[in-house]
Amino acid sequence: MTLSVTFLGTSGAVPTTERNPSSVFVRRNGDAFLFDAGEATQRQMMRFNTGFDVSDVFVTHGHGDHVFGLPGLVHTWDFNDRTDPLTIHVPRGLGAGVEDLVFSVGGDVGYPVRVSEVSAGETVLDFPEFEVRAFTTDHRTASVGYALVEDDRKGRFDRDRAEELGVPVGPKFSKLHDGQPVELDDGTVVRPEQVVGDPRPGRKLVYTGDTRPHDAVVSAAEDADLLIHDATFANDASERAAETGHSTAGEAADVASRAGARALALTHVSSRYAGDAREISEGASGFGGDAFVAHDGLEYEVPFPDDE
Repeated sequence: MTLSVTFLGTSGAVPTTERNPSSVFVRRNGDAFLFDAGEATQRQMMRFNTGFDVSDVFVTHGHGDHVFGLPGLVHTWDFNDRTDPLTIHVPRGLGAGVEDLVFSVGGDVGYPVRVSEVSAGETVLDFPEFEVRAFTTDHRTASVGYALVEDDRKGRFDRDRAEELGVPVGPKFSKLHDGQPVELDDGTVVRPEQVVGDPRPGRKLVYTGDTRPHDAVVSAAEDADLLIHDATFANDASERAAETGHSTAGEAADVASRAGARALALTHVSSRYAGDAREISEGASGFGGDAFVAHDGLEYEVPFPDDE
C-alpha cells in the first residue's frame, strides 16, 4: 500500500538554481495531494513525473513562496481539459485572497475549484482508511500544518493456527480476518480473536510548512513515521530563525525527538546554504532516528511502523 512523498520544492523564500520554492507531492495508492504550491510547482511535477491527478491542495499559509504556483497550475489543468473538481484548503481568513490570486488573471476555469478555509484541530479530509488533520503552527501570519493519518490496520492472520483449529482454506479465512466468527462442519465456532492478532497502526505523515518549534507540532507529530519540518537555518543562526518565524535544524530535531518521530525531513533551506546544506544536516545530529535534508526530486516511501 503506497504512501510516497516527492519533494518538489525545498528552498526557503528565495529559490536557488538547485531548489524550487516549497511544495510536496504525496501519493497514497490512487489518491494524490499537494502540500503548498510555490512558484513553478507544475514544472516540478512534470520534471519529476509525479502525475497531475491531484484532488486537493493543502496550503499552510499565504506567503508567496507557498502559493504563487497555484494560478499556473489551476489554469494548466484547464488547458488540459480537466473535469475533476479541485479543493484548495487554506488557513481561515485566507480564502478570499487565494481566490483572487488564482482567478485575477485568466478568469474562470472549466472545472469546479473550491477554496476551503480550515482551522487548527479540524479534520480537513476524511477518506476511507485515512484522514488529513490541520494543526497549529507558529509563523508570522495565519498558518497551519497538516497530518495525514491512516486508520489502524487489521491484525495479522495466523493461518497455521486457523488450520490447527480445523478451518478449511478458503472464504472462511477472509471472514475471520474481517472480524466475523465462522462455524465448522462439526458445529465448532471459531472466533476472530483466536486467529487474528491485535490491530496494527497505520502510518502518519506530518508536514509543518513554516514554523517555529511548537508544542502543537510535537503533539501532531507524535509517533510520526515521517515529519517534514521547517529547518531554514543552521544552528548558529538561531536568532535569525526566531526573528523570521522559522526553525533551525537543531530545533526541528528537538521537535522530532520529543514527538518520537521515526524519520525527519529537513526542508525550507535558506539560500545562504545554496549548494552545501551540510550545516543543516549536521545541526540535526541530535535526533536519534533517520534525519535527512530534503532536496528537489527526492522520493521517500513512508514505511509502516512494524516494517522496522
